[in-house]
Amino acid sequence: MIMIDLTSDVLQFEATTTTDGLMDDGYTIIHSAVSRELLEAIDAELDERFRSTPFCEGGFYGERTKRFGRLLIRSDHVAQLVMHPTIRALAETALGPWCDRIQLNLTQAIELHPGALPQFPHRDQDMWAGDIGQREYLINAMWPLTSFTEENGATLLWPGSHGRRALTDAGEGPMIVAEAEPGDAIVFLGSTLHGAGGNDSADVRRGIIVSYSLGWLKPYENQWLAYPPHIARGFPRELSELIGYAQHRPNLGNFEGRCPSVLFDGDPDAALAAVDALRPDQAEMLADYVAAQRPASTAEGRRS
Repeated sequence: MIMIDLTSDVLQFEATTTTDGLMDDGYTIIHSAVSRELLEAIDAELDERFRSTPFCEGGFYGERTKRFGRLLIRSDHVAQLVMHPTIRALAETALGPWCDRIQLNLTQAIELHPGALPQFPHRDQDMWAGDIGQREYLINAMWPLTSFTEENGATLLWPGSHGRRALTDAGEGPMIVAEAEPGDAIVFLGSTLHGAGGNDSADVRRGIIVSYSLGWLKPYENQWLAYPPHIARGFPRELSELIGYAQHRPNLGNFEGRCPSVLFDGDPDAALAAVDALRPDQAEMLADYVAAQRPASTAEGRRS
């Protein structure tokens, strides 16, 4: 049984205090967003997995870097980061205009070892071949597990490189080093140019990335494989919906025309009736259309 801890190590903030910076600059840093003790507990829970995970292969992931996902089953406390109210409010602000609901895109633990090279500057939105500058596709929250410093490879960000500027900004502008401590959250848009710095220290640099994307996109981490129904049914309902056990209206992500949460009770033996899952505006338009058709159908039936 997976234990999910949603208790009170999360500190409350007004999302409006950070929204302006995020949307104006493409990033914001929320200091002391959670207690340092919470991150220490998560670090301890993930320590053995960090030690056993091989180094990545390839220049983008980094040959002196370790990465692994599925953090909701590897730590009892990661759900507090995923469900952080301020971060989720920022995600709703940034993504809400373009989707019916947001979704969890990934949870990933990252460990940069001494000698790690600076990462290729990139924009995470480029995972999808969509229009650039027309909408935001995702938002990231980087949670340090150890101190993030310039020497050990803290995340590099290019302020103002987001949104429509992603069409022309290739990193010529000024760059900042997002130095932060465990408990802080470095939040940036998927259109913001960024990358890990190089680790010139003698110590490893550990962090967690939690990202959220438009609910109709294919997520980076396949959440239904990471958390199949027999696992996800033990999550709080709001969390299971965030990882994909809810339809994105209209009707996306269904199972046999139903919400995929029907699988929490096992693979249904009986045939299921498909049920509309429509946005309110669509339901209203459909109701008007159906109402207009019924009298005509009845009259046609009398004539025949």
